[in-house]
Order: sequence, then C-alpha cells, then structure tokens
Amino acid sequence: MTTKLKKTKSAGRFGARYGRSVRARLVKTEEKQRQKQKCPFCKKLGVKRLASGIWNCSKCNKKFASDAFYLD
Repeated sequence: MTTKLKKTKSAGRFGARYGRSVRARLVKTEEKQRQKQKCPFCKKLGVKRLASGIWNCSKCNKKFASDAFYLD
C-alpha cells in the first residue's frame, strides 16, 4: 500500500531540486500574483497580471505597468 505524499502546490514541478525554503517562497509569491489585486485607479478588486509588470483592470479596463509580481 502506498503512502500519501505531502502537497507541493505549484512548486511540485521542481521535484526535490532547489531546496525547501526556495520552493516555499516561490509558492507564496505565485499564489499572491495569481489573485485579483486592488486597482490603483478605481480602487476595486479586478486587476489581473498579464505579464511581468503588466496589469489589466477588468472593472475600469485600464492597462498599466507596475511591480513585477503583485501590487502593494
């Protein structure tokens, strides 16, 4: 009978490489960057990341450049 493995989330694609703390930091960053962020223009939750540093608000339809991974 096999044993149940730990959940690895998005860093599971790396397997046992790079160390636990590096993979944990990556998971934390990726979870935050994939959430909807607060728009600096209309102040509503609707901004999604298109690419590194490029963001688009689905509410006011503005596209702007800002931080690479998540908005503060």
